[in-house]
Amino acid sequence: MILLLMAAGSGTRYGKLKQFDDLGPNGEFLMEFGIHDALKNGFDHIVVITKKDSVSFLYDHLRSRLPENIELDVLAQEVNDIPDGCQFDGERQKPWGTAHAVWTARNVVDAPFVVLNADDFYGQSAYENAANFIKAHQDDNRYALVGYTLKNTLSEHGSVSRGVCQVDGDDLKSVDERLKLVPKDGKVLDLDSGNEYTGEEHVSMNFWICKPSIFPKIEKDFRKFLTSSDPGAKSELYIPKIIQDMLQAGEIEVNVVPSDGDWFGVTYSSDREKAVNDLKEKTAAGKYPAPLWPFR
Repeated sequence: MILLLMAAGSGTRYGKLKQFDDLGPNGEFLMEFGIHDALKNGFDHIVVITKKDSVSFLYDHLRSRLPENIELDVLAQEVNDIPDGCQFDGERQKPWGTAHAVWTARNVVDAPFVVLNADDFYGQSAYENAANFIKAHQDDNRYALVGYTLKNTLSEHGSVSRGVCQVDGDDLKSVDERLKLVPKDGKVLDLDSGNEYTGEEHVSMNFWICKPSIFPKIEKDFRKFLTSSDPGAKSELYIPKIIQDMLQAGEIEVNVVPSDGDWFGVTYSSDREKAVNDLKEKTAAGKYPAPLWPFR
């Protein structure tokens, strides 16, 4: 099974590259705890998408820690990686978004895979549940979202963006992207739209279970995006939008798989202390070894 980690963000609100911040008790990156949980549940191929300047460093860092039998690919997400026959002549500094990050792995991923953010902690049970779903749905058109509860994914230090889900039983019906969610009077308010939520809603934390059929869909939408009148310097292609379009077209079904665990992220620099303490507590409780990896 394949774990694809997106680690190409710039960490604008965090103040530095949070993917490489030493949050663990022994200087581990947050992504290393996710990789550890994935390996415990049978994942044997790790793919990391990062910035070009970080590829060599990250490959060497992970290769020295992972067991020798674990396949590892570290790939650069680059602005000039666009479909054959397309061109973009505008000014652009940042890559094309999370869907483009996934598309970066099109030549190394040929089986069902999990894709998630490298700078989020998703909880050990989430990887177990994802692995069980993949094993049960190897040969069908079912994708999945590992879902979390909105009120458990907020930050005390500022607004967050979340995909609020409409769910019917175990089936995902739609994902509504809300960009400025904050806690207010025991509920959750979206500062952009004024919408109010109870906090019990399912949300996407970008933990998706996908099939290789997503790659041609991303390329098709990317081509359309690049040939639009003005793709813009900041416009992006997002995984939830791609999957939702496939869902609405009847090309796939999408289940919501409960995470059954905790989540935390490091959106703001103020979130760092809590992340460090949480990882320290989990390690002290024996949920993770110390150090995390038996260095070879």
